[in-house]
Amino acid sequence: MSVEGKHARVWYALELKIETAAREAVEYALMEAGALGTFVSNETAEFEQVSAYFDAAPEREHLRAMLFDALRIYDLPSSSVREMELREVEDRDWLGEWKKSWQPVEVGTRFIIAPPWSEIAENSDRIIIRIEPGMAFGTGTHETTRLCLAAIEKYFAGGSFLDVGAGTGILAIAAAKLFSSAQIEACDVDAEAVEIARENAELNGVSGQIDFRAGTIDETTRSADLVCANLTADVIVPLLPTLIGATCGRLILSGILDSQTELVRSRLQELGVTEEPEVIADGEWVAMII
Repeated sequence: MSVEGKHARVWYALELKIETAAREAVEYALMEAGALGTFVSNETAEFEQVSAYFDAAPEREHLRAMLFDALRIYDLPSSSVREMELREVEDRDWLGEWKKSWQPVEVGTRFIIAPPWSEIAENSDRIIIRIEPGMAFGTGTHETTRLCLAAIEKYFAGGSFLDVGAGTGILAIAAAKLFSSAQIEACDVDAEAVEIARENAELNGVSGQIDFRAGTIDETTRSADLVCANLTADVIVPLLPTLIGATCGRLILSGILDSQTELVRSRLQELGVTEEPEVIADGEWVAMII
């Protein structure tokens, strides 16, 4: 228990009643809003309760905006979140219990994604990537991350690698662990995410192999043998000319819902890409590889 002076530390618990189908979108929004952890309990087959914990009181309207934006990305109605209540809770070992729920995740045939505290034998047949949980996208548990890792495993043969929208840095770290001599660049518009990615790279012993920078891809970005953009369809589509221009070999596009595949395919055709993209799916998410 954390104690400051004579007073127990106070945390803030945000409790939401949601439709079961909205669980992934809601957890994504809460982690993006700074939640340190979430718990989900089933109320009925149709509804679930999500509890998210914060170390400072979150601003309610900002939270609503992030929740509704996530629901829009997942093509879900705003009514998917039925109730929202914020309360104070005294310090207890809920964070330790949350950590216990994070188990290593095997991805593809080469990787295993694990939190820093997980005990895994280093002589495992798989490449171990340790990521501090904190964002739904980029911890290895989200479908889009799994899709990108599978594509990297299949298509990256060394050389140069560019990760656009690096997030936690997991994809760049995977490329660095596959080929220690590869030239790897990773960028993200969120400067705080870049710092987190650098910390994760150091945790994995590959910080010297990856050039992280705050910003996005532009005409000055060095081209790469494999380019990966794990974003969202509404961000990918306007970036496609620049992404294609920076690609010497393969381009991996993910963060795309299956209902948005035709939108991206049409834009690729407009840009003169005649090759039919390879499409791989995980749940309602897809990755397109050209």
